[in-house]
Amino acid sequence: MDLSYGPEYDDFRSEVRTFIEKNKDKAPAPGMGMQHPGPREREWQRLLIDNGYTCRTIPKEYGGYGGEPDILKTVIIQEEFTKANVNSGLSGQGIAMLVPTLLERGTEEQKKKFIEPTITGEIYWCQGYSEPGSGSDLASLRTNAYVEDGHFVINGQKIWTSSAHFADWCFILVRTEPDAPKHEGISYILMDMQTPGIEVRPLVTMTGAAEFNETFLTDVRVPVENVVGERGEGWKVANTTLKHERGMLGDPSQAMGRVESIVRILETESMDGKRLMDNPHYRDRLVAAQAKVHALKFHSMRLLTCTLKNEDPGVSRLIVKYFGTTLNRELSDIALDALGELGSLYSGSKHLRSHGSWQWRNMFDLGLIIGGGTSQIQKNIISERGLGMPREPKVAEGK
Repeated sequence: MDLSYGPEYDDFRSEVRTFIEKNKDKAPAPGMGMQHPGPREREWQRLLIDNGYTCRTIPKEYGGYGGEPDILKTVIIQEEFTKANVNSGLSGQGIAMLVPTLLERGTEEQKKKFIEPTITGEIYWCQGYSEPGSGSDLASLRTNAYVEDGHFVINGQKIWTSSAHFADWCFILVRTEPDAPKHEGISYILMDMQTPGIEVRPLVTMTGAAEFNETFLTDVRVPVENVVGERGEGWKVANTTLKHERGMLGDPSQAMGRVESIVRILETESMDGKRLMDNPHYRDRLVAAQAKVHALKFHSMRLLTCTLKNEDPGVSRLIVKYFGTTLNRELSDIALDALGELGSLYSGSKHLRSHGSWQWRNMFDLGLIIGGGTSQIQKNIISERGLGMPREPKVAEGK
């Protein structure tokens, strides 16, 4: 069996390696976390776009590279940036979730206005989906809007709004048709976060940081042309976004980067005077995790193939979020165990390892198993929608 990519792709891999070696000193550190991109991040992103190493298939008229879809080239780019431990460009909800949604469902005006500043880091987005009483049952949301003088006037509350404390814009779900069935009365609206009437209150999580927020909306006025798709069809648009969110939460290149970091830990940390890499227990755990990461990688390639062929991947897409988030937690567990008691240190110690990032990741990964649809909800989706199993019984009202 010949698993090589062939001469064309060998040449492309050499091009990528040459670019990385020549330009890596310009790159910001990998994983900038949740913050607005600064000048260095934006300059690096522009350089990557111009060379086709990120936003590769986004059309040139919207600020992208304008390349033809090529799964193997995408994989090679991910592999080489990961191996070199070099920043592979900006990510986040705007780039990973909103941009593909606009490409699929946005108006020409919306594409030209929002895509380029989003992919270049000028506009940072947050997502207004969950509410205090509408998380797993998102379609029951109660944030509402009526139209007045060419504007939606929005009132309500969102919660777990990642990045809302510094985001420039928000893509938000709002009930605009109060008399329609719950799935048919929702609109998907683009909202400037500087609009009067928006109040953001940070929520401190167990990481000690405030990545999430409560967002309160009081008579917030948004132009009606900011609706994506048709008014009242926001549930369809939202599901377009959600398929990209769940793919983002199961990103194989991110998992592969974690494996590379764990390899470095096992090669440098020791127990009883011996490298942990020589310990069969840790080596077995690493190999098992590597196998899962490769499975996720090839599964991602399968989904990309379906996308290029305009085929419905069915249950194949539904497993990504569940598998990816639980795998990331497994990887951070291995790293923390390998670091021993030092792995529990978070900050403020001379014995800190990896700047305390693995402790932070481990706690944050637990949150992502819940966020974006809990693992329990994901299992229901897989069984009911993917495998055709009977729906979970619900208690009758009044009982």
